[in-house]
Amino acid sequence: MPTPDPGGPGAPSSSLASPAAADPNVVQAVQVARLYYQQGLTTDAIARELGLSRPRVSRLLTLARRTGLVEIRIHDPQEHPQHLEAALRERWPALNPQVIGLPANAPQDTRMERVAQAAAHWLGTHLRARMTVGIAWGNTLDAVSQALMPRPLADTQFVQLNGSASAYEFNSGFVTDTVLRFARAFGGRAHLFPVPTFFDDPHTKQAMWRERSVGHITTLQAQADMLVFSVGSFTAATPSHVHTAGYLDDQDLTDLAAQGVTGDIATVFFRADGSSRGIDLNDRASGPDLNFVREHPSTVCIVADPGKASALHAALQGRLARTLIVDETTARAVLELS
Repeated sequence: MPTPDPGGPGAPSSSLASPAAADPNVVQAVQVARLYYQQGLTTDAIARELGLSRPRVSRLLTLARRTGLVEIRIHDPQEHPQHLEAALRERWPALNPQVIGLPANAPQDTRMERVAQAAAHWLGTHLRARMTVGIAWGNTLDAVSQALMPRPLADTQFVQLNGSASAYEFNSGFVTDTVLRFARAFGGRAHLFPVPTFFDDPHTKQAMWRERSVGHITTLQAQADMLVFSVGSFTAATPSHVHTAGYLDDQDLTDLAAQGVTGDIATVFFRADGSSRGIDLNDRASGPDLNFVREHPSTVCIVADPGKASALHAALQGRLARTLIVDETTARAVLELS
């Protein structure tokens, strides 16, 4: 039974100014309710203390609830995600959100684990045979790839959405491992994108895009039935892999700040309103044009970090996600920004 604080939910009302206050049954019902709800005594203990029978105590408790002397409220933490989902849909009507509940004071690793598991389950139920899926790499998608349950699907293909070729990646295998885990989980084929994350010169990128080996990958990206990504952020609780692995230098970071950049999807940057036009680094980025992402019918954004709230809010403002899988803390922070 609940043991509420005096005056809190479940507590008997202390206002007995009405005519019913003079009713001996009401007075006794309040007395019994205080012993039962506030002090946690059993009906047997109350009966002994007040010299009443157990049935009499039960009837007085029923009277207290029926007449409003006691109000019992159940605060179900599982309702919080549902309310947040409704608020997200109201704010962005085209969005299909799934908000993941968390234990109280959950640390970041628990948040990431819960969201990764939920995203892995969602993908396991929504992917179909002969689909081509675009995967943007990063900490979140790496966690999702490790939570996937094997479910072989015929002729599935997983194509890397943005390049990662660097000395660091060749040694760590971080990006390739993520894409390969997706392919292994669904018995599909992985298509890696062997180009730099950012080119030094946009003309080099344009020349590289004319190569047949690169054109094969960009064609698969354009044909993808689903795009799966997170948002990158400079304020993430877990620093973005693209920031910690040396893909950006100090001048890049200075330029991005000067151009009002809030976040990125597949290492293509956007501002607080979701716009990306005129951001110089995007001309050298290997990720997909954000207009392609915006117009795609099946985009899945996965976020498990309240430090990414501003970046996620900007992505939603820019209509850069159709499905959102997010933890409740981050969802609440995004709604507060609205």
